[in-house]
Order: sequence, then C-alpha cells, then structure tokens
Amino acid sequence: MTNTSVYDFALRTLDGHPLKLADFRGRVLLIVNTASRCGFTPQYAGLERLHRDYAARGLTVIGVPCNQFGAQEPGDSEAIAAFCDTHYGVSFPLSEKEEVNGDGAHPLFNYLKQSAPGLLGTTAIKWNFTKFLVNRDGQVVARYAPTDAPESLRSAIERLLHQNH
Repeated sequence: MTNTSVYDFALRTLDGHPLKLADFRGRVLLIVNTASRCGFTPQYAGLERLHRDYAARGLTVIGVPCNQFGAQEPGDSEAIAAFCDTHYGVSFPLSEKEEVNGDGAHPLFNYLKQSAPGLLGTTAIKWNFTKFLVNRDGQVVARYAPTDAPESLRSAIERLLHQNH
C-alpha cells in the first residue's frame, strides 16, 4: 500500500497511547522533531504559542522527540514530558521518541521527507526542530529548517486555515 497522506500513519504518545494522525483529519498540522537539550529548544515556546493561538481555528502542533542529533534528547518519556511541561507548558501532543533518519526512521518521517525534500533535494533531516506543515487534506505543503522560528510560519498557517473553510 502506498501512503497517500499523513493520515496513513500513527505514533504513540509519551504515555504510550496510540496517536493516530487520522484522528486529526481536517486539521492543519505542524509536525516537528524536537529535543530538550538543543540550541533550538526555546522554540518549544513559539510552537506552544502557535498551538494555543490557532488550535480553535484548526491547527495542531505535534512534537516528535528525537535523540539522533548530538544526543540532545537523552531522557525517557517521563523526563521529556516533565521537561516540556515545566519549562514550556506544552499542551500540544508529543509522541514517544522516534528516529527521523536512517534505517530506523519512523515511516511517517520517511513520508514527510519524500513529500517535502530539503535544500537541493536532500531528504535527510539535518537537525532538531525541522518542521513540516500539512494541510487539512493530510498533504505536506512545506518543510522549514530548524533555524526558521515558529513565529515565521504564521502567515503560511493562516493561509492553510482559511482553505476549505
């Protein structure tokens, strides 16, 4: 079976429950590989602001912790949840730790990378806080670099929120 949208994938939440992306059908998604000990970690605050500002209008941010870049997410699920809550008041869904590159990459990230290649057509994710913006139909519409602040995505998110609405 070929995967035709992000709705074909599922993750597990930090507390081990299924996180089926099909449950977010009709919403705009911002899927981000995250880490607690990264120079970009303060982006959690911006991601949370986006989530709170736009959730009622149809945006869901989904954080996917990853330890593949400089071992910057060494904690277990409990430590990640505590960190995100204590430091950033994260209320958006967070999955269990996943790999985003290599043989062990979660199939969702293989799909995201193929759907929205990076600079010069490369598919590998270069670092934590790479962001994928997904429209209400589950199609990847843009990939943003770790250096792109969450705030800089507002106009693109607003455009998608106005579509099919």
